[in-house]
Amino acid sequence: MSGWTLVGAISMFLSVALGAFGAHGLKGTISADSLAVYETGVHYQMIHGLAILLVAVLMGQWNTSSSLLGAANWAFLIGTFLFSGSLYLLAITGVRALGAITPFGGIAFLTGWFLLAWAAWKTRS
Repeated sequence: MSGWTLVGAISMFLSVALGAFGAHGLKGTISADSLAVYETGVHYQMIHGLAILLVAVLMGQWNTSSSLLGAANWAFLIGTFLFSGSLYLLAITGVRALGAITPFGGIAFLTGWFLLAWAAWKTRS
């Protein structure tokens, strides 16, 4: 098993655990708007945990693009910390300034998807 497979599996595990915590532990303790923000963090963590797992599989198949794929996974991981992490903290603490971090996570996600597309393009040619 590759290191990225482990990272993706841990991210997925945490997204399910954090989702359950939000549904059962936070419901009723934070506002509906804050819970929606929290759930957005869970949703994006789950999508990008799956993306990390997908890229880990592709790394074994697309040997010519491994550096691009590794960079894509780093971008997905950084995006998860910045985007989802800032949303979790914003929802729980109510500190609005944390929302300023979220777009940087979104940029990291977009970078990861671009790098994955670039790797696919390079493999095709």
